[in-house]
Amino acid sequence: MDFLWLFLFYVGFLILCVSVFCFLRGRSSSGLDAIFHRAEKVLSFVLPTCLQGYLSSCFQTRSVAFVVLHLILDALVFAEYTWEVLDYSLELEMNWMLVFLPYVLISVNLYLFYKCCTVDPGTVTKQNEALCTQVYEYDEVLFLHGKKCPTCQLLKPARSKHCGVCGSCIQRLDHHCVWVNNCIGALNIRYFLLYLLSLTFTAISLAVVITGFLLQVVLLSHMMTASYVDSEGHEEMAGIVFIIQHLFLTFPRIVFTLGFLFILILLLGGYTCFLWYLCITNQTTNEWYKSRRWQSSMSALGSPKGYSRGVLTNMQEIFQPLTCYKKQR
Repeated sequence: MDFLWLFLFYVGFLILCVSVFCFLRGRSSSGLDAIFHRAEKVLSFVLPTCLQGYLSSCFQTRSVAFVVLHLILDALVFAEYTWEVLDYSLELEMNWMLVFLPYVLISVNLYLFYKCCTVDPGTVTKQNEALCTQVYEYDEVLFLHGKKCPTCQLLKPARSKHCGVCGSCIQRLDHHCVWVNNCIGALNIRYFLLYLLSLTFTAISLAVVITGFLLQVVLLSHMMTASYVDSEGHEEMAGIVFIIQHLFLTFPRIVFTLGFLFILILLLGGYTCFLWYLCITNQTTNEWYKSRRWQSSMSALGSPKGYSRGVLTNMQEIFQPLTCYKKQR
């Protein structure tokens, strides 16, 4: 049971850390900043100085480190899938379309990942400053007319925000994503939404095939009706816990990959649903966070009007950005 409990503890600890992170972020940024500051102090006693600086720069400046890490994780998962699961699944005569579906999905996902990394998110420049200020109306609560960006010294269009990592204001900025080394804004959020959706379905398809393969192994080896002798010499029927432990010891990399995929599906699925909710209601992460954080102060100034125009119009705005309409005129 040692391996199984260790793996379950690892999964639970990871989910707990992510939940605490999301909870603190939703309540206050100062509390989260304090935790990061303490974490940096602890790491300063463990990590070399050069590594500390590089880790900090990955979050404060544009870096391809997380892009490379993303590709490495994809390669490791598919290498394990191809090396062990693919051949076994075909030998067990599983549906070949289902077995090869993850390769199709990851191909689509890598194309969308490339688009997220390379497409301009909607950078505000001196050349398009006047054009960008005409796209959205100012609500005079979250976005004030005539306000300049103190860094860019350009008029801030409504729904724009200055990204400290990229060093420029972005039209309809949602957030800066270190995994694609780019901001997610008006012109590339459609690719990011589809990227998240394709990545989630890729993880689900892999998990389905691996789970099906392990179930086939259990059924063909008659593990459900097997028995074993415990430490006290008593014969016991093999239960679910025993079968999971046996599979973990027999196929450690496959079971570990399946556990990683389950965690990925949980995190990606939740975040994907949240981002699609924001797009359906025509909000950005920045606007959603500000409205929650400044809820008490905004009640005195007046509530923001919001930019929602109905589900269909909101989604059309995502896949056919208003900035494109302006440029075509």
